[in-house]
Amino acid sequence: MKFDAVLFDCDGVLVDSESITCGVLRDMLEELGWTMTLQQCMDIFVGHMVTDKRVEIEAHTGQLITQVWMLAFRERRNAALVADIQAIPNVHAAVNALHLATAGRIACASGADRFKVEMMLTQVGLVEYFNGNIFSGHEMPRSKPHPDVYLAAAAHLGVNPARCAVVEDTVIGVRAGVSAGATVFGYAPLGDGQALLDAGARVVFSDMAELPGLLN
Repeated sequence: MKFDAVLFDCDGVLVDSESITCGVLRDMLEELGWTMTLQQCMDIFVGHMVTDKRVEIEAHTGQLITQVWMLAFRERRNAALVADIQAIPNVHAAVNALHLATAGRIACASGADRFKVEMMLTQVGLVEYFNGNIFSGHEMPRSKPHPDVYLAAAAHLGVNPARCAVVEDTVIGVRAGVSAGATVFGYAPLGDGQALLDAGARVVFSDMAELPGLLN
């Protein structure tokens, strides 16, 4: 294989979660007075931690985003994910093939909190591939678009980041992978991946079934 390790983002790459999370967030922000469509919410928040947008939220709602509010958001988000989360189409076969090809040197490096990542991977039957190799941006000095979470994953696997392939679906994530020195493959299931290429992705693809062939 062309790479010694493969580092996956989670939301939008392994699990189809972004519309679920943003649906809950949109509803809770509307309760605070900020009304928007689901697509508008996704355009603003996908790829970011909610706390990264604290100033913007408070400007639109006139209310402080407290720890209590964040806990309520995570509880509602987690309940919605447990009920509705699905794996990205064809991702099980792709992950299995790359796990075999790298002798297990794959990792999940997400900007989300660890509980959410582990819960989602468990729900869709992928957690066994990533046990011990899950990294959260919440536990790093800096989250994406900084490279910290990818550098931590590469170091844990004992692989030079330049020998890692990163799989991402957002501009923020692509920038993180590029900053880490990895080669980034942009997943764009709707077919419009120009923004990912502009951010530094080497290749853009639209079906997870393609991924093993791109890395071999």
